[in-house]
Amino acid sequence: MEAILTNLGQFVVHMISTFGYVGVFFAMAIESACIPLPSEIILPFTGYMVYAGQFGFWQATIAATLGNLFGGLVAYYIGVWGGRPFLKRYGRYIFINERELAWTERLFEQHGEVTVFVGRMLPIVRTFISLPAGIARMNPLKMSTYTVTGAFLWCTFLIFVGQKLGENWDSLKPYFHRADVVVGGAIVFVLIFALWKHRRR
Repeated sequence: MEAILTNLGQFVVHMISTFGYVGVFFAMAIESACIPLPSEIILPFTGYMVYAGQFGFWQATIAATLGNLFGGLVAYYIGVWGGRPFLKRYGRYIFINERELAWTERLFEQHGEVTVFVGRMLPIVRTFISLPAGIARMNPLKMSTYTVTGAFLWCTFLIFVGQKLGENWDSLKPYFHRADVVVGGAIVFVLIFALWKHRRR
C-alpha cells in the first residue's frame, strides 16, 4: 500500500508541477472517470502549490471542479451508451471495479439522484457515481449541476487543507508518523470487521 501511494503521489506531483492548471484538470478528470487516482492526493498537493505561490486558490479550484465535470460526463455517457453489458465486458480494461460499481449503484437506487451530489464528497463513491447515473439515464443537465456543486465543495475544502498544511508544515511534521500509525490501525480494524461480516454471511 505504501509503495502504491508513493507511486501515485509521484505521478500526481509530476503532472501538476509540469502542466500547472491543465495538470490539475486532467488529474481530476482521470479520478472522476472511474480510474482510481485519489483526489485526496491531488487536491492537497494543489493546495500546497497555492501556498507556494504557484497557483491562485480559486483558479486551481475551478480547474479541479471542471476536471471532475469532464471526467464525470465521460463516465456518464459510458453508462448511457454502453450500459451494464459494456461494463461487464470491458470494465476491467478501464479500471472499473465490479464490486465498487455495484455498491455505488445500490446507493443510487436507494437514495436517488441526489446521490450524485453527495457522492462527489465521498471517497470511492465519487469515482464511480456518474456510471449508475448514466445507466439510469438521469437528466444530463441535472447530473452536471449536481456534479459541479458537490465537486466544487470537495475541491475547495481539500485545496484549503493542502494550503494550510503547507503554511504549518514545520510544526506538523512530528505528528505525521503518529498519523500513519492511526490510519494503519484503522485500515486493519476495517479489514478484520469486513472479514468477520463475510464469515457470518
